[in-house]
Amino acid sequence: MKNDSMETIMAKAEVLIEALPYIQRFNRKIIVVKYGGSAMVDEELKAQVIQDVTLLKLVGFKPVIVHGGGKDINKWVQKTGMKSEFVNGLRKTDAQTMEIAEMVLNRVNKSLVQMVSKLGIKAVGISGKDGDLLKVEKKLSKGQDIGYVGEITEVNTKIIYDLLDNDFLPIICPVGVDGSYDTYNINADDAACAIAKALKAEKLAFLTDIEGVLRDPEDSSTLISELTVSEARELIEDGTVGGGMIPKLNNCIDAINEGVSRVHILDGRIAHCLLLEFFTNRGIGTAILNDKEEKFHHE
Repeated sequence: MKNDSMETIMAKAEVLIEALPYIQRFNRKIIVVKYGGSAMVDEELKAQVIQDVTLLKLVGFKPVIVHGGGKDINKWVQKTGMKSEFVNGLRKTDAQTMEIAEMVLNRVNKSLVQMVSKLGIKAVGISGKDGDLLKVEKKLSKGQDIGYVGEITEVNTKIIYDLLDNDFLPIICPVGVDGSYDTYNINADDAACAIAKALKAEKLAFLTDIEGVLRDPEDSSTLISELTVSEARELIEDGTVGGGMIPKLNNCIDAINEGVSRVHILDGRIAHCLLLEFFTNRGIGTAILNDKEEKFHHE
């Protein structure tokens, strides 16, 4: 056998050995993956994410997917000729827009179920309306009404536990109901965070269109591999991070404080980003952890 072939084989073996302690540590643990951004639009990336989640399940993890669909919703709203109204930079979701959003999200949901099923894994797609999974109240933006946008008040975890216990992979779209059973759209990041907290998940991973948390948003070399909750708060308070990263980091902090072990912000544009972050010593994104937890990779 040629030396280069043997080196290639040994390199593959080293990758598997490197992954072993992570597989052991997180075996039978619940992992919530918030799936969105470019990874939901690019067909090749979409397939790679589904492969990653499928592998996580096959090596003993208990993954739960929570997906968005904002780009598809925007596309269909435009196709209908509807004009969007914005309040404080947020789209106002009227009854017609809500109808389109639910239609699109359910379509995305079932396409993901189909992709997982093709890889030999049992998947079930549900929305927050199924089994009263996600109960909400109307969300306001600085005191102003933004329509049928919900803030989660309760997560019925029984339906998720039942699916996991019966070896299904739950795929959840962020639609919920209020006390009067009116339908509300939910921010997918918020939904993933609430579900991870309710399940006391071991990990919550956000797939985004950014590398992770950067000290300088213009310089990808300033990626911060690991942050404690205190360090994350400092970055918000001193203005190091801003814009859309602030609510995302606040969600991460909230999830950690409510019992989630680690939260990861990953660049979903990178092929197999979940495997690279979960199973390698250096990882590729930003991991947020409790102040008392010891940093163990990225060193």
